[in-house]
Amino acid sequence: MVKLTTFLFISGGEIFFILLIVVMVFGAKNVPDIAKGLGKGMRQLKDATNDIKTEITKSAERNGLDTSITDGVNEELKKVKDDLEEFTGSVRRKL
Repeated sequence: MVKLTTFLFISGGEIFFILLIVVMVFGAKNVPDIAKGLGKGMRQLKDATNDIKTEITKSAERNGLDTSITDGVNEELKKVKDDLEEFTGSVRRKL
């Protein structure tokens, strides 16, 4: 039995089907330009969200608000993530 990896809950066959439809709709010549544009757009979105997060943090610090709470939250999230990875790793090995 062939096991295809999943990416964001999409199997390999579904990714192939989506790529086939994209090539049919836009043509093989336009696909690299579309991917390049999507990459640039995603990068701009990431930069914008980082800028907003930085501005909010700076504004909170200027107004005397405690921003150290995020450190505690990040530590707890890391612990939960590690525990989840440990659990799912044992489940994956059993399958």
